Amino acid sequence: MASTSTPDFTRPLVLFGPSGTGKSTLLKKLLAEFPDKFGFSVSHTTRSPRTGESPGVAYHFTDRPTFERLISEGAFIENAEFSGNRYGTSAKAVQDFEGTGRRCILDIDMQGVHQIRTNHPHLNPIYLFISPPSFASLRTRLTSRGTESPESLQARLDAAKGELEYAVSEQGKADVVVVNDDLERAYGLFKRVALGEVMGEGEGDSVPGDL
Repeated sequence: MASTSTPDFTRPLVLFGPSGTGKSTLLKKLLAEFPDKFGFSVSHTTRSPRTGESPGVAYHFTDRPTFERLISEGAFIENAEFSGNRYGTSAKAVQDFEGTGRRCILDIDMQGVHQIRTNHPHLNPIYLFISPPSFASLRTRLTSRGTESPESLQARLDAAKGELEYAVSEQGKADVVVVNDDLERAYGLFKRVALGEVMGEGEGDSVPGDL
């Protein structure tokens, strides 16, 4: 597929991949370099804020009854539960970017990707999958956070296997895969996608075979 020099910022960019692959780091670099071109869709969650996380910036922190009420009202385009906490992207979070000239970026999990593909195909997003270079490196990254119990660490590693399989399947195939083995190299590819280049066959990375 040929590339185009005209970015299509009307199409949301859906970023997904296992926890610990550096999605937040890549996003922060992009938003710092292009503050007027992109905006991050802030999700709702029922989990408690971590150190340094601000309400309305990292997440919209809410309680479970409020979250479930929003589900019943059809407020979310996708929502999921992981490790006892609920996460969701509201339709309003995406609609707020319409007419702003900025491209909306969503950071969601495999369940959310499946829900958008199934229930909201009109959004027509680009699906960008961030992959770790290996399972060993993913385990090291998650362990070094110091925020995971042995049970939650194993849950995240199990979830990572499912996400990797989903990303390369026909049902959930990502438009582009970026392996975050080197931050600057990965960011260069991530930035090209975000700026609107159409990625052709072979232009993205391949999911490592030893995961």
